[in-house]
Amino acid sequence: MLKTYLTAILLLFGAARLSAIENHPSGARPFALSNAIVSISDPWSTFHNQATLTGISAFTAGFYFESRFLIEELSLASGTIVLPLKKGVFGFSYSQFGKGTYKENKAGVAFAMMLTEKLGASVQLDYFSQRMPENENAYGFVTFETGLVYHFNQNLHFGAHFFNPIKAGVETAEGMQEMPFTVRLGTHYSLAGNMLISFEADKTASYNWFCRSGLEFEPVKNFILRAGVSGRPVNITTGIGIRMKKIVADIGFGYHANLGITPAVSIQFEL
Repeated sequence: MLKTYLTAILLLFGAARLSAIENHPSGARPFALSNAIVSISDPWSTFHNQATLTGISAFTAGFYFESRFLIEELSLASGTIVLPLKKGVFGFSYSQFGKGTYKENKAGVAFAMMLTEKLGASVQLDYFSQRMPENENAYGFVTFETGLVYHFNQNLHFGAHFFNPIKAGVETAEGMQEMPFTVRLGTHYSLAGNMLISFEADKTASYNWFCRSGLEFEPVKNFILRAGVSGRPVNITTGIGIRMKKIVADIGFGYHANLGITPAVSIQFEL
C-alpha cells in the first residue's frame, strides 16, 4: 500500500523518480521564492546557478532539510560550502533524497569567476548515484552544469544556467535512463534597498517552459519575508529569514494544490 501511494505521488509531482534521478534544488530561501533564484547570489547557488557564487566574499557553510508533502520517504537533506579566493570562488555541495532502500545522491564541485566587471561564469562537475530496492549496488554517472550571470547595474541582474548538456544518465539493467538537459533563464530587480522581485523560466526536454516568480521584503533590519508562485498546477511558497551576525536561518513552506504542504529549513554560517 505504501509503495503504491508513493508511486502515485511521484507521478503526480511530475517526475518519475523510480526510473530516473532528479536534480533536486536546495536552500530554504530559494524554496520560499519558488526557486526563482537563477540570477540571485546565495550560498545555495551551488544547487541553482554557480555563477552567482561570485557575489559571495566570505567562507560560508550551510545545511538544508526538506520534508516533501510531510512524507518521510520523500525527505531531502543537503549541504553547501562556499570558498572565495582571489581569482574566483569554489563551491562544494552534496544532497540526498529519499530514505531506506531508495536514495538519490548528488555531489558537486564548482568554480566561478568574474570574466569582466559585469559578467560572471561558472562550471560544476557532478556525480549522481541512485540506489533502488531491487539492486544491491547503486547506479552512478558523471555530468556537468554551467552558468552565467550579468549585472546590468546595481539593481538589475540576469542569470542563465545549463544543466547536463551532454544528456548523461543512469545505465540500469533496463537500459539507459537519461537525465534531461535543462535550461534556466531569469532576472531579479532590487527596489529601495529592502525589496527584491525575481522571475525565472525553466525548460526541460519534452516539457514546456515552466515559470516561477518570487518576492522578498525586509520590513525591519535582519528580518525578511518571502513569497513565491510557480506554475501549473499552482504551487505557492512562503517563508522568513533571520540574520544573526554571521548566522542566517531560513524557513520555507510550500503548498501544492493536489499534494499538500512541504516545510523546509536551512541555516548558513559565515566565517
